[in-house]
Amino acid sequence: MNMEEIRLQKAIANSGVASRRKAEVMITEGRVKVNGKTVTELGTKVKETDRVEVDGIPLSQEEKVHILYYKPTGEISAAEDDRSRRTVVDAFEQMDVRLYPVGRLDYDTSGILLMTNDGEFTQYMTHPKYEMSKTYRVKIDGILKREEQKQMRKGIPLEDGMTAPAGLKVIRDKNDRQMILELTIHEGRNRQVRRMFEYFGLRVVKLTRISYDFLNLNGLAEGEYRFLKPHEVKKLIANAKAE
Repeated sequence: MNMEEIRLQKAIANSGVASRRKAEVMITEGRVKVNGKTVTELGTKVKETDRVEVDGIPLSQEEKVHILYYKPTGEISAAEDDRSRRTVVDAFEQMDVRLYPVGRLDYDTSGILLMTNDGEFTQYMTHPKYEMSKTYRVKIDGILKREEQKQMRKGIPLEDGMTAPAGLKVIRDKNDRQMILELTIHEGRNRQVRRMFEYFGLRVVKLTRISYDFLNLNGLAEGEYRFLKPHEVKKLIANAKAE
């Protein structure tokens, strides 16, 4: 085998068009051509000299971009939305680069969301085996009792299985029957934070992801972003590998 050959979906991800998983979908949908021929087999391998096209557009090796975005509520964490709602990608439409979100934040959740065109980086940040830590500031409509706090720290049963042990800190105990806490988790299940509080009959009023591994929102307002420094990208990947 030619040592320069790599799987087609990895080549697409490396070019910044989409994550590897999304690239696999594109291939099976017949949207990818190699040297002018439509390819639908996921095992296909390509070389640097092969011409790969996605939706008729040739791949280009774009410069890797890594962005920390303070996502506001009311944006979809996707590259596009079939209901024409605003997406996180719309905030970067002035950039001449194809970006997509690393993981997701719910429509009604604000906070740190990484944006990139780097498929390999995305894989490190989102694959379950790497367990990147994420901290959320949560305002709930009610009180999480001491015994319930202990349960949440140990893990609670949700419909898709037990949650992993979580970090939990009470920021403010009571104010008009609302409580503010900080919850640190390592998983990325859909609506996980909200479901953890719903387990105890509590409704999340406001939810913000305030840290992602060592990254935080310092210096940013909602809707603002900054480029990650090279050493930050290296540290994130190193921390993922160390988990």
